[in-house]
Amino acid sequence: MSTTRRGAFITFEGGEGAGKSTQIALLAAHLRSRGHEVVETAEPGGTAIGKQIRRIFLDAANHELAPMAELLLVFAARAQHIEQVIAPALAEGRIVLCDRFTDSTWVYQGVVRGLGTEAVRTVDGVACGGMKPDLTLLLDIPAELGLERARARNAAQEANPETRLDDQEIGFHRRVREGYLDLAGREPERIRVIEAGRSRGAVGASVREEVDRIVGAIKPAR
Repeated sequence: MSTTRRGAFITFEGGEGAGKSTQIALLAAHLRSRGHEVVETAEPGGTAIGKQIRRIFLDAANHELAPMAELLLVFAARAQHIEQVIAPALAEGRIVLCDRFTDSTWVYQGVVRGLGTEAVRTVDGVACGGMKPDLTLLLDIPAELGLERARARNAAQEANPETRLDDQEIGFHRRVREGYLDLAGREPERIRVIEAGRSRGAVGASVREEVDRIVGAIKPAR
C-alpha cells in the first residue's frame, strides 16, 4: 500500500465518552470553512468491510472475544481503511480526521488486555505500512465521567448493540486512561493532551489551536 501524503492525518483518541465524534464534526466544519477538503472517518470501520468487522468487535454479545482476536480484527479493518480511504485522501492533499487509530490498539489491547506493546508494533508494521498520524489529539477525561456520558448516549439510542467496551468494569476504563496518558508522555510532540471534561466550545477551541499548528502549510482546495 502507498503511504505517500500531501495532506494531513489527524487522529482523535481517548476513553469512552470523551467526545471524539463531536469534536471531529466541529473541527471538520471549521476546516471546510477555510477551504480545506476534509475526510471524516472512524475505527474500527471507515469502509464497508471495516463496518462489518466493527459489528463483531463491539457487539456486546461477543463477550468471549479473545484479546488476540480483538487485535487481529482491528488491524484487519485498519489495513482496509488505509488502503481504501486514508492513503488515497492524503495523496490528494486532503485532511483526514480519524476517530481512533493504532494508539487505541496500543492502549486497549497492548496495555490493558495485556498482549504487550511488541505484539502491537509487529502487527502494525505489517498492516499499516508505516502509516502514522501527523497529530494525535488525546481527549482526556476521568473514567467515571466518560463512562457516564457513554452509557447515557447508549441509553438514548434504540437497539444499540455496540456496547462491549462500554460494559467493561470501571477499573478497565481507568487503566485505559492511564495507558493513554503514559503514551502521551512518551510522544509529547505528536500526542497533545486536551482536557475534555470542559464545555464542548472550550474543548473545540483547544482542538483548533493544536490543529492550526500543522495545517497552515496545506494549501486549501479553493
